[in-house]
Amino acid sequence: MTPQQPSPLDPAVLARIERLELEARQVVEGMLAGRHRSPRHGFAVEFAQHRPYVPGDDLKHIDWKVYGRTERFHLKQYEQEINLVAWMLVDASESMSYASAERSKYDVAAIAAAALSYMVLAQTDSVGLMTLSGLSSGAELRPSSQRTHLREICRVLAPGPGRQTTNIGQALHQLAPRMGRRGIVFLLSDLLDEVGAIRQGLQHLVFHKHEVIVFHVLDAAELDFPFRHLTLFRGLEGLPDVLTDPASIRESYLRALAQHQAALQSCCRELEIDYVLLRTDADLGHELAAYLQKRRQQR
Repeated sequence: MTPQQPSPLDPAVLARIERLELEARQVVEGMLAGRHRSPRHGFAVEFAQHRPYVPGDDLKHIDWKVYGRTERFHLKQYEQEINLVAWMLVDASESMSYASAERSKYDVAAIAAAALSYMVLAQTDSVGLMTLSGLSSGAELRPSSQRTHLREICRVLAPGPGRQTTNIGQALHQLAPRMGRRGIVFLLSDLLDEVGAIRQGLQHLVFHKHEVIVFHVLDAAELDFPFRHLTLFRGLEGLPDVLTDPASIRESYLRALAQHQAALQSCCRELEIDYVLLRTDADLGHELAAYLQKRRQQR
């Protein structure tokens, strides 16, 4: 069963909704100021067909794979998807509550999801939301293109993560058939799960012809492991607390983390899924804009 949520009339919840919506708008407005003309060109463009090269065409659109097969220049042509459906899948398991500074992993994931939702709604397309907790989904909002839907998304995200354990792969398996027609899926998670299980869940989304983008959200301390003195590490998701000398485990910890990231990146490449690392101490607007710019250049 889904855990009981705080009352939407709770002043603290209302304040979090307002703050989340404000931060999402600020992120997007910063991204679109000047350099980033249209969010649609960032991720809502789909390949349509090839056409022969004509002198004066932009060379960046040449399909070099086709040239390798035919020795003729052809350009990729794209069409704007009509009535794009985007899904925000936000990990709400207990590990997402970790924060070494002001913002937790969940905070960053929620702001990014709200900002991306704002962009989708601004182009009059639809966005839905599902939170992932334990073996299944938690809260769910079906897709809507109404501008007021952003407030509903922030309302669902505002309460924060629960105490469920991570099982991203199983949750994705359950969600994939429920999303309806093909769309674009944004997964925002710390991905602290077995890579094999995550891969199977992502494969299920790809099988249903969804385009998937993975935002791997990690705390700066998780990535850098700056601890120097005897430290008590609090266990999350049922794990015990550990008192240890960080210097004695730093090298092995960082090696294991690097291996985990490499395995996730390899999995995403094989499935033709974009992988984006989001640090909790990074400028979120800059990171999202950089990803969308890179995506434009690749198309």
